[in-house]
Amino acid sequence: MKELEERILRDGKNLSGGILKVDSFVNHQVDPLLMDACGREFARLFASVRATKILTAEISGIAPALTTAIHLGLPVVYARKHKPITMPDQVFLTLAPSHTKGRTVELIVSPEYLANGERVLIIDDFLASGQTILGLVRLAEASGSKIVGIGALIEKSFEGGRDALASLGVPVESLACITKMDDGKIEFRKMEN
Repeated sequence: MKELEERILRDGKNLSGGILKVDSFVNHQVDPLLMDACGREFARLFASVRATKILTAEISGIAPALTTAIHLGLPVVYARKHKPITMPDQVFLTLAPSHTKGRTVELIVSPEYLANGERVLIIDDFLASGQTILGLVRLAEASGSKIVGIGALIEKSFEGGRDALASLGVPVESLACITKMDDGKIEFRKMEN
């Protein structure tokens, strides 16, 4: 998606070590018009998968998941990283390594909101190693739900996440695919005409 790529080049920061800072428009401060455009594009890409729920991870996945849900007319469930006292004792819980946090984080979903038989579309901010998304897959599968698609705003193809998701056999779409982040530069996959 050209608009997202241009914004990454203009406002994103390559912090080296494969870390891309997009805090000014995705992760900390959110550009609602850009997220709406991304949500509209995800809705177009996943219109045929017949999802019944969208699942994401707290907190950075919420904006793109929410705008996608608006365009598809679906509810969003986000995996919490800390269990609030309002959540039931029995939950779906898994662990996933966080590249940006430098540690393993919990992903927790209440069975009240992710039930058996859902058709789940996962939408997240990044697809890097694929470990957070695989954590979301485990949560959905533990609930008896079926994954029907995976979308990421930004894919870092050099970290192998797409390959890690291949065995799921579902469509995987990214709106901006970064192939290199060497020498402070950011290079995107060339789009085929």
